[in-house]
Amino acid sequence: MSLVAEPSPVSIVKGACPHDCPDTCALEIHVRDGVALKVTGSAAHGPTAGVLCTKVARYTERTYHPDRLLHPLRRVGPKGSGRFERIGWDEAIRSIAARLARLAAEDPEQILPYSYAGTMGLVQGESMAQRFFHKLGASRLDRTICASAGTVGYGITLGSRVGTDIEMVDEARLIVFWGCNAITSSVHFWARAQAAKRRGATLVAIDPYRSLTAEKCHLHIAPLPGTDAALALGLMHVLIRDDLIDHDYVAKHTLGYDELQGRAALYDPARVAAICGISAGDIEALGRLYGTTRPALIRANYGMQRARGGGMATRNIACLPALVGAFRDAAGGILLSTSGNFAVDGAALSRPDLLAGRQPRIINMSTVGHALLDERAPVRAIIVYNSNPVAVAPDSTRVARGFAREDLFTVVLEHFRTDTADYADLILPATTQLEHLDIVKPYGHYDMVANNPAIAPLGESKPNTEIFRLFAKAMGFTEPCFEDSDEVIAQAAVPGWNFNDVRDVGWTRVGAPKGTARFANGGFDTPSGKVEFLASSARALGVDVLPDYIAPQEDTRSELARQYPLAMISPPARHFLNSSFVNVQSLRIVEGEPWLDLHPDDAAARSIADDTYVRVFNDRGSLELRARVTDRARPGVVVALSIWWKKLARDGKNANELTSSDTLTDLGRGPTFYDCLVEVEPL
Repeated sequence: MSLVAEPSPVSIVKGACPHDCPDTCALEIHVRDGVALKVTGSAAHGPTAGVLCTKVARYTERTYHPDRLLHPLRRVGPKGSGRFERIGWDEAIRSIAARLARLAAEDPEQILPYSYAGTMGLVQGESMAQRFFHKLGASRLDRTICASAGTVGYGITLGSRVGTDIEMVDEARLIVFWGCNAITSSVHFWARAQAAKRRGATLVAIDPYRSLTAEKCHLHIAPLPGTDAALALGLMHVLIRDDLIDHDYVAKHTLGYDELQGRAALYDPARVAAICGISAGDIEALGRLYGTTRPALIRANYGMQRARGGGMATRNIACLPALVGAFRDAAGGILLSTSGNFAVDGAALSRPDLLAGRQPRIINMSTVGHALLDERAPVRAIIVYNSNPVAVAPDSTRVARGFAREDLFTVVLEHFRTDTADYADLILPATTQLEHLDIVKPYGHYDMVANNPAIAPLGESKPNTEIFRLFAKAMGFTEPCFEDSDEVIAQAAVPGWNFNDVRDVGWTRVGAPKGTARFANGGFDTPSGKVEFLASSARALGVDVLPDYIAPQEDTRSELARQYPLAMISPPARHFLNSSFVNVQSLRIVEGEPWLDLHPDDAAARSIADDTYVRVFNDRGSLELRARVTDRARPGVVVALSIWWKKLARDGKNANELTSSDTLTDLGRGPTFYDCLVEVEPL
């Protein structure tokens, strides 16, 4: 008889990746004796096929990180110093409720929630939190920081974002990655694009930077940042001029083709080449390729919308599939997002009825620095959850100044002491995805994915929902909805099917069966039911009813460019996800340190050598980066991969020191991260 105890069996718990990525992987969490051993992908899940990105494959490293917040903390040093002491939950909740109650008695609009997609979960995202703020009557947050411009621009042309099914991508014969570095931001789409490539498909990248994706495409076109709308009009010109139009599809399922012809005639390849800083030959070649290849798929992403004309750019690109009849094919059309595929009961989640007819002011999250420094209508308390605004918001110096106000009461729900948490008066420890229940709506495929708690909450951490329940109870809110369990909230989000059945399987497909060409016979969610080249709805939004070109605010041909001649973009680093995972050491080691890529011609003109430190600056600020002299950056463009925690950077800064919050996008009031002129000099 053996005296050595047999190891406990490993159980597999079904989960869902919660992060701001279109792929929303179905996870399998391997657990023994209450400890998560590893996280793997579920091989049975069609869209993600058991493959995880390098970030989420290390999820246990994040969950059990030695710096994980496990207890409530109260500030004992100056704001921004990161000095805190441990306190109990009861004391933390009492002090928060007392402060909020005093402010609410004066004017609840002095209180502002700030959140975004730190979790994409419907339960831990904006359910109990929004109920609390609606009942309170707090200021409302306009959540614009990522996708608002593209969402509105796409909607003008095509209606709801119901994109091409990722499971059909390998059947495409042409895939155009427009403002999309799929290797970094959508690894499962890239895998299917590679399968299509092996079957003979042509891959094209449109990106100012020769990204990892662009390096592996057959053709790379590198327009100047903010000129994508002009390039789309140039392609329309070629398609119409060379009669590469599907006239039957256009006649039956579009509106305003004759007027579009007149507009596109103004954007001949020579004019567009001059605007975009590319060759007319590239425009001609891509136009002919797109007009003669089926199925043709555009994988658009949000990079091209982060300039003043970003909404119009998305709108123009969305016109292209209808011109050539690409919507006839299940593997054709356009994929920006699949968010419109899912019927989620947002009112049941957030309970706007709790406003009881009040209409609190709306504050744009992209201009939070201005809001926090506005003495005319001050914000006196801010509750931050699922976000890290001091790192991610534009015009970072202004944002940090706002958070540094001693009279601003700041509460942060977090896993770690982020740049924002350092400015908190109170930090409350939140659970990670392995420790709570949720359901995640993807924006890159057609499967709703359920998440089961795999382990008990570490330390004294609590789910977002439970923290806001405690707030509501301490504030004396008695509505029954504040007692709803996470299971009840999840079920309310998805009427029409049983959440418990889905959580047992892990996911459920929503919408059309695989292989369906959703818009082969029209049926678009626009006022006319057609693709609207001519859209009267655009007039009410302040833009032309026809596709147009809106130049960047900080144009490389402007007067400002005499002082700051280089256009800077700051796309995501491969091993981070926005500002998540930056503190995971194994990932940060791979990224190294913040870099600036610049073209050899631009480096030579400034006497900048490879692998030396440089100062990057404009009127908004400056930062120090290590230079990589490389032709991956096109002439006139520099690339600062982001989003580093400022405290982990050499000089305590990141690229958002230089981005602007003074100008918003033409549609959706979004940020203009990639509409940014700078100069660079040796340090």
